[in-house]
Formats: sequence, structure tokens, C-alpha cells
Amino acid sequence: MSPRHNLALRMASADQLRELIARAADGDEVALAELYDGTSSLVHGLVLRILGEPEAAEEVTADVYLQVWRQAERYDPARGAALGWLLTIARSRAIDRLRNQTIRRERHEPEGAMRRAATLAVASGLEEAVRATERRHAVQRALMHLSPDERGTIELAYYQGLSHSEIAAKLGAPLGTVKTRIRLGMTRLRQELGDRARELL
Repeated sequence: MSPRHNLALRMASADQLRELIARAADGDEVALAELYDGTSSLVHGLVLRILGEPEAAEEVTADVYLQVWRQAERYDPARGAALGWLLTIARSRAIDRLRNQTIRRERHEPEGAMRRAATLAVASGLEEAVRATERRHAVQRALMHLSPDERGTIELAYYQGLSHSEIAAKLGAPLGTVKTRIRLGMTRLRQELGDRARELL
């Protein structure tokens, strides 16, 4: 699957995500696969941020979609967005895994209790990570309206945190060209986002 096609999948609307969850609740395995394709990068990113271990994050991400398959009928659109529901499950599974890991570690390390308290304090603040992911989703939709050059350049800066000179080196483009693409792209992003631009950018 091409990166562009995968990005398009991640752009699924709230209505599409609700429909996929409803179909999964009816036992539609194809719907679950489409839901995974469209959201797994966001779920995995949140889980990895909590756990900090790629292998554990992969396992928990798989557990999240298994739970979605088993509990899809419990999703109530009136109580929140589909993406928020999914990321809440992801956060809960990741924190459960984190607790279990730290409890096991405490049995062997004298300072384990102190580390567990500190780790869980960090995890408790990850509600903002869910909201940040939803904000990023809005920015990604707006990015689809930019030219490929502008979008690619901004994604390197926005998602990978590269400097202008690093982007220029990566793309093999003049530094001035990179700066122009970012400036024009950000202007268009603000136009696409309208009133939400100040909050999201």
C-alpha cells in the first residue's frame, strides 16, 4: 500500500468510522480490517508514546483491535466521537500494560515503587495526547488540499520535526525553495482550517 493511499485511509470521516464500528459489531471482519487500516497508525503512535517499547506497543495495538471486535456493540455515538472511543481503549490498554510491567519490576527492584508512581503520573496526563491526536487528524485532512510538494515539506517539519536545512538536505532541494513551500503551505492550511487555525497550528 502506498503512503499516499494509507494517508487517505487515515482521513476517514467520523461518519465512516462510526459505520465501520457498527459493521464490526454485526460481525463484519472486512469492516474491522478497514478500521485497522484507517486508524492503526494513530493507535500505535499513542500506545508507543505511553510504553516506549516498540514490541510491546505492537502487541497492545493488536489487543486494542481485538477488544474493538469483541465490544464494538458497546460503542455509543451519542457519548463521543468514534476516534476518541478507539483511542480511549488504546490508552487504557497501554496503561494497564504499563502498570503490569512496573508491578513485576517492583518485585526485583528496591526503588520500583517510586518509579511506578512517577510513570503513572506521566501516563495520567496522556488524556491530552488523545486530544492532540484528534487535532492532528484535522490538520491531516487540511493537508490533503495542498500541493504534493507543499504537503510533503510540511509533513517533514510538522511530523518529523526537521529543520529547514535538514528538509532541504533530505529532499535535495534549495533551502529557499523549502522555506517558500512551508510558508505558502502554512498559509493555505490556515485558510482550510478557518477559525480552528489558531488552535491547531
